[in-house]
Amino acid sequence: MDDYMRKVINLVNLSQDLPLNQIVYNGLRTAIIKGIIPVGERINEKKYSIELNVSRTPIREALYRIQAEGLIDHIPNSGFIVKKVTVEDAEEIYKIRIALDTLATINAMERMKDEDFKMMKALLDKTEECEERGDFSAVFKLFGDFNNMIYEFANMPMLKVIIHNMRDYLARFRDISLIDDNRRKKAFDEHKLIYYCLRDKDERELTELIKKHLIYSRKFVIDEIKKQDDLGI
Repeated sequence: MDDYMRKVINLVNLSQDLPLNQIVYNGLRTAIIKGIIPVGERINEKKYSIELNVSRTPIREALYRIQAEGLIDHIPNSGFIVKKVTVEDAEEIYKIRIALDTLATINAMERMKDEDFKMMKALLDKTEECEERGDFSAVFKLFGDFNNMIYEFANMPMLKVIIHNMRDYLARFRDISLIDDNRRKKAFDEHKLIYYCLRDKDERELTELIKKHLIYSRKFVIDEIKKQDDLGI
């Protein structure tokens, strides 16, 4: 069994209380976006059917849905091939995220109560503790928790649906941008500034800060994609 296939099997968790075709779609999509299934890899329906212990029908349905999102190509007489995330993909995702995060954060600012600020401050304190002891995997997760907290406080159900559909891209891009020690520390300082702007209800500064925060992140992601292009990955 290929090493990556074990990770794919874990993602396609058949114990979930969801329709089988949705479970297969969610798992394969996440595996592709996160780079678990290598770029250029051919997804063989028969092989995946055997390894995942499901029929070929939900796999085929999932692949056509994923193809419609532009994540894989269908090559006649060959099957589905995994595409790489391009600079253009990253640019588009970040443009969308700047718009959505600005909207969500402003809405959160207008709704947050004292207990919400206490929760956010506690999360920031925990993030700082994890950073100081070098538990970077925990730091990555807590960065995601910070963003999710804002989405929750914004109380915008439709926006959460859109963000949910982008979650695998966001997690992959977040991890790329936070690998660099200086960037990770700067990003944490930006999160603290976002907290202070939320607390002070400084909409103008908050809007500018969200934009700068994501532009910095975008630069790291695009640089990494270009580096992989140069290496032929």
